[in-house]
Amino acid sequence: MYSIIQKMFQQCDPEWSHDATIKFLSASQNTLVDTFYRNKTPQRPTECFGITFPNPIGLAAGLDKNGECIDAFAAMGFGFVEIGTVTPRPQPGNPKPRMFRLPEHGAIINRMGFNSGGVDFLVKNVKKSNYKGILGINIGKNKDTPEQNALDDYIACMEKVYPLATYITINISSPNTPGLRDLQYGDALLSLLNGLKAEQTKLTDTHGKYVPLLVKIAPDINNDNVIEISDALRVTQMDGVIATNTTLSREAIKTHKHAKEAGGLSGAVLCEKSLSVTQQLNHALAGEIPIVGVGGINSKEDAKARFDAGASLLQVYTGFIYKGPDLITELVSA
Repeated sequence: MYSIIQKMFQQCDPEWSHDATIKFLSASQNTLVDTFYRNKTPQRPTECFGITFPNPIGLAAGLDKNGECIDAFAAMGFGFVEIGTVTPRPQPGNPKPRMFRLPEHGAIINRMGFNSGGVDFLVKNVKKSNYKGILGINIGKNKDTPEQNALDDYIACMEKVYPLATYITINISSPNTPGLRDLQYGDALLSLLNGLKAEQTKLTDTHGKYVPLLVKIAPDINNDNVIEISDALRVTQMDGVIATNTTLSREAIKTHKHAKEAGGLSGAVLCEKSLSVTQQLNHALAGEIPIVGVGGINSKEDAKARFDAGASLLQVYTGFIYKGPDLITELVSA
């Protein structure tokens, strides 16, 4: 069934296909129709951030930006679901076209630009959901918010999603919001993380629960950057790190017709780069902070390599788009 639908959608515009899928899943979740994609995966309990995950394979942020299909993705067998990236205020994102398929590479280029209905819309959708599992909410800043005011946007999102999230991801690594990746370095990173940690402490007291904070980083960094980021994560007592976001590199697809399209490249071609960052992080952090591996994970072998590199949990997006729910079961078996 999935392969038939996929072949049909591949003849259509990528973003139209994405939007149509989200609408279908939103309408069909919690109905008899969800039997067409419901998937029973083995239980592989995994402890991380003080949370017990039913299995260590999750949905990465970006697919369900507004939290419209949480129940549908849960039915597919994910051990956890991450929604977003969401911004404080609604924003349309970058001009279209802004998504491109590279099926021969098992890859996608996107420059969506945090298109979001805003945090209030996402909160409304989460409250409508029946999902009782582990929910990550990925937050970012609005495009027109100056870099020096980024903390205000992250705190605005944190305050609203904190009661609903199992964990919160701080996205400072999307290549599609100007200046966002600058927040990964030096004093900007330390200032942001210290501010977020202080807000976490305040919200823990207010709501009587501790919600872990994870930081999502880019793959386009060198070992010195990894060490600097690791030190900042350790000093500010972040709960976890997600490695990695999409890449700006086009080395693996330089002859492809879409190679000159701006945006982040994801999928199989990202696997080696993301694996390398995971290995470097694992060495720099020495097991002190858990790592969530994401980027180019398309097979049981990819999953095993990422676990061996030090990841405690994995997430998928592009591989899931190309292979469907069967990929979840395959990866859980790793």
